[in-house]
Amino acid sequence: MLKLATAGLLLSTLCSLAQEVPLRLAARALGATPLESDLRELCDGIGGRPTGSPASERAINWAAQKFREAGADTVRTESVDLPYLWLPVSAEASATAPERFSVRIAASPFTESTQGPIEAELVDAGKGTAVDFEKLGARAKGAIILVRSDEMKTLDDLFAEYLRNIPLYESARKAQVAAVLLESTRPRGLLYRHPFGMTSNVPMPAAIVSREHAERLLRLASQATVRLRLNIRNRTGGRFQSRNVIADIRGREKPEEIVLIGAHLDSWDLGTGSEDNGVNAVMVIDALRGFAAAHARPRRTVRFVLFTGEEYGMFGSEGYVNSHHAELDDHVAAVVFDSGSGRLSGFFLNGRDELRKPVNDALSVLAGFNANQHLPDGIDGTDNFDFALSGVPNLVGNQDPAPYLPDYHAESDTFERSNIREEKITEAVASTLLWSFAENPDRPALRQNRQQVEKLLKDTKLDEQMKALGQWEDFVNGKRGVSK
Repeated sequence: MLKLATAGLLLSTLCSLAQEVPLRLAARALGATPLESDLRELCDGIGGRPTGSPASERAINWAAQKFREAGADTVRTESVDLPYLWLPVSAEASATAPERFSVRIAASPFTESTQGPIEAELVDAGKGTAVDFEKLGARAKGAIILVRSDEMKTLDDLFAEYLRNIPLYESARKAQVAAVLLESTRPRGLLYRHPFGMTSNVPMPAAIVSREHAERLLRLASQATVRLRLNIRNRTGGRFQSRNVIADIRGREKPEEIVLIGAHLDSWDLGTGSEDNGVNAVMVIDALRGFAAAHARPRRTVRFVLFTGEEYGMFGSEGYVNSHHAELDDHVAAVVFDSGSGRLSGFFLNGRDELRKPVNDALSVLAGFNANQHLPDGIDGTDNFDFALSGVPNLVGNQDPAPYLPDYHAESDTFERSNIREEKITEAVASTLLWSFAENPDRPALRQNRQQVEKLLKDTKLDEQMKALGQWEDFVNGKRGVSK
């Protein structure tokens, strides 16, 4: 009887400890931490961080030092190979007839310079569909076309904007236009950078034009011939290298097994990259701080990664997966955050519904946070992508997009737009989840093989999105994703 009582007491003590550490991690995250001051340093002190820019290099060195100061067991940077360089230099536009006025534009990533000023007729290309180009006929050749856009209000609107660009480019190329102007989907003069091509450089000048200026140009073009002068300068180049920043809290029993949390450190440059994705990058740094301060090691290693090259096409996380291909069986899970600082309602399960229960079990100690509204959707467009293609169980934080979308890639994406209170709650949830996945003797799910991954992509209809974005052939040909 005494032995049974002792065993019961030991079990009770272990259960208490299992809850004590995640609760301590969560309590610390909600208290006074350097998260806000880190974000201010990153955004105000370094600013926008396009991969390959001096600011990007400064941010990588800054983040590595922050991880060291936070108490990581090991910190390193790992080189990543990117296939092309694109950095903006300047972009100017002005109407020269029938009226003269300046036009606000921002060069679209991965597009060509104009090779000096050009002047041509501005032509209304409607929504830029194949039918619209058929109607234009010979008028499109040598013209600067202006493509109309609806105002963006939802994530579906945003993805529709991305998905239209590949067929739009093909139509514009065939029509031999001089340049493409895309009407901004944001009101009040807001400019942003969206890639016009997702897989390689686009040999054509293209730019976003402010919504109000676009509407004025379109009204004028409906009554008279409009001529526009463009001068766009971009710095382009071939293959180059950047770096991921990696820090570990080493596991006490199974250090070779890894639970990974990641966010991308790079950003576009019109704003200072707070919502996309500085706020989540500094959250990852602060989460490591919490683990180091807890003085309690989980069974497995917790790895904290800040990826480079996400805005170029998730090349930092692709590079990580390729470099660590021999260790992917030991990657227990990858958890990624990349949607600003809106309220965290749960996680995208990326077609892995078997993750629902272990996530809910992990977060049961934080029941009041209501971060259990998980969605089965598969996500393409952030740093979970290559983990998913390689069969590693992966999650993406489902952070409320409503406050994030207006500033996405835009001039307005600055420090004051981030919600520090909500991000601290996100950190509390993330830290609790990491602890559970790293401490629990059982894995939350197993790694999938190639056949299972392909079935998942088709079941979630990610294959259709990958085809639209020009990614499917690389997966089919084994260029992207590491097979088990």
